Amino acid sequence: MASQVDEGRIKELRFRLEDAVIKCSERCLYQAAKWAAEMLDALPPPSDGQDIDPDSIMDTSESPLPTNPFLRQQDPTEAVLEAQEAHKYLLAKSYFDTREYDRCAAVFLPPTVPPVPMTTPKSRTTAASQKGKGKAPLSGPKPSNAPPKNPYPRLSQKSLFLALYAKYLAGEKRKDEETEMILGPADGGMTVNRELPDLARGLEGWFAERRERGLEDRGQGWLEYLYGVILLKGKNLEEAKKWLIRSVHLYPFNWSAWQELSDLVPSVEDLRQVAEELPDHIMSLVFHVYCSQELYQATDDTHQMLTGLENIFPNSAFLKTQRALLYYHSKDFEEASSIFADILISSPHRLDGLDHYSNILYVMGARPQLAFIAQLATATDKFRPETCCVVGNYYSLKSEHEKAVMYFRRALTLDRNFLSAWTLMGHEYIEMKNTHAAIESYRRAVDINRKDYRAWYGLGQAYEVLDMSYYALFYYQRAAALRPYDPKMWQAVGTCYAKMDRIEQSIKAMKRALVAGSYYESSGGTDAGGRRILDPDTLYQIATLYERLGDMDEAAAYMELTLQQETGEIDRPDNGSDLGGASASPSSSEPESSDQESDDGTSRPRTGRRRSRRSKHQRRRDDDHRRHTLDPDDEPETVGGTGVTATTSKARLWLARWALQHDDLARADQLAGELCQDGVEVEEAKALMRDVRARREAGAGS
Repeated sequence: MASQVDEGRIKELRFRLEDAVIKCSERCLYQAAKWAAEMLDALPPPSDGQDIDPDSIMDTSESPLPTNPFLRQQDPTEAVLEAQEAHKYLLAKSYFDTREYDRCAAVFLPPTVPPVPMTTPKSRTTAASQKGKGKAPLSGPKPSNAPPKNPYPRLSQKSLFLALYAKYLAGEKRKDEETEMILGPADGGMTVNRELPDLARGLEGWFAERRERGLEDRGQGWLEYLYGVILLKGKNLEEAKKWLIRSVHLYPFNWSAWQELSDLVPSVEDLRQVAEELPDHIMSLVFHVYCSQELYQATDDTHQMLTGLENIFPNSAFLKTQRALLYYHSKDFEEASSIFADILISSPHRLDGLDHYSNILYVMGARPQLAFIAQLATATDKFRPETCCVVGNYYSLKSEHEKAVMYFRRALTLDRNFLSAWTLMGHEYIEMKNTHAAIESYRRAVDINRKDYRAWYGLGQAYEVLDMSYYALFYYQRAAALRPYDPKMWQAVGTCYAKMDRIEQSIKAMKRALVAGSYYESSGGTDAGGRRILDPDTLYQIATLYERLGDMDEAAAYMELTLQQETGEIDRPDNGSDLGGASASPSSSEPESSDQESDDGTSRPRTGRRRSRRSKHQRRRDDDHRRHTLDPDDEPETVGGTGVTATTSKARLWLARWALQHDDLARADQLAGELCQDGVEVEEAKALMRDVRARREAGAGS
């Protein structure tokens, strides 16, 4: 019986997705239609033998083809209006499909002169001043206290949506044309979509009239979606959220509405609040998984929800991509790369998400694979933003940064809201030492998506290069709030505090980085006793900070901890140096990427090999953000824990001097001898051994 119920639900889902493809296509929401069609194709084939032989129905007057029994009855008034407007609708849609948006809108609405006067520097300045910080959010502004009036003729909701959507896209098209070149003088919010105020007022009047007539509950969800988009563009976020939620209640299968709603979910807490207002529907579950991935929540719960959806859509490339991105955010690049490779094998011409795959291959240094997917994407469609990002990453891996920037700019010419291109272009400008262009690129990235920790981190690094520590600290803190279990974020925060001589705050941030970075792969992250291997670089920095405070006992304790990372035999000091006392340390619950948080291998134990110089640039960028590391050739081979590194050798030298200062000559001589064997700081070690010998001789003579 349970299998019959499941089969019935799958059948209903199939019919509803078919309806979604048709309705989204009718309203020219092509991306939503494509998404619904792909999810429909991902459903398992029907098992009730519904296949029909076409030859068997050629001579019959009645078609036995199944109809959709799950659709709700259409409003009779809307059905009559749609029938009356059928010929005009077909004309308008043909104009829309040929990108003649103004002609499309004029089929149903009174034609207007496009509001695009000849652009002059003065008019640009005026537009910029109107776009300034003091501008009020767009909320369907009213010229007076009188209620807004419906300015539109009596049309079906389908025809009205098509006309208004065409006007909206016409305004977006003119805005892009006025903006001209990427990062040019008119770029960066100086031009606006001039259609938005009229559209907002008109829709507000249309909805007000519907409320007065008692037809508020007879909406179809499409105009509600468009009104939410217009409010979102006008920065009226709370109203936009309300209307988008209403839209998904009325028609849950419009994926475009869910994507716009996800932009209004900046944190996990906001996701919980929004989830309480969503319909009890499978699309709410898909939305929750999508938002969790966007918020870097690679938790067991997210993976379990994704597994449940994959049981319903076993062949969904979209869900597989979400799984790969979860692994990507967890720094499990091998697993993410494997999933993307499987998607590419099954659908070699699918370009969606290929920019993320190229980022993964970039970090892994997989130049042949990156070259292959660049050729494949170029052969499929060289004028897709994803293709341009893939090619840009390939040139970046070859250290041809000028060519990489050229391709990222090309991606943004095709789609100015393509987030990956803004962030990656910022990375390239950092490599080219063009700090101001990098800052502008990162700013555009966070304007598009404020959840992109990579752009916030990039802004922090850019301002750190300019020695503006207060600005850098602010942006690093934003990045750390988005990625609280990423040790690199907290190391950057701690470094800024140290530059500002706020040593105690720096120590707390470094301790949090230490705790977050202590989660290693289960195969090598702990010793037999279950003790975690800590990052020696962070330990050494904490020790030097305590030294700056004058707390030499704490400094010595952390230097000892640094030295113990070579073998992994860690004995925590009993003098208050335990990390749990840091108020900034994470909670005891395991972080989102507990098994993969070793990042790109900066502090991961090495076995039998060193990093090559070829990988230095790619690991500097680390897919999204840079880090300050030792020169790769300075990192020796690993034996046991981390093995001997330049950092542990510096700690050994410090401890040798500390022992000599406290007349522990045996300890000082032992550490100095080990330094000579390490081949690091050899001259300093020999000088220490001479001092030890001199003190011993002086003691023997006395």
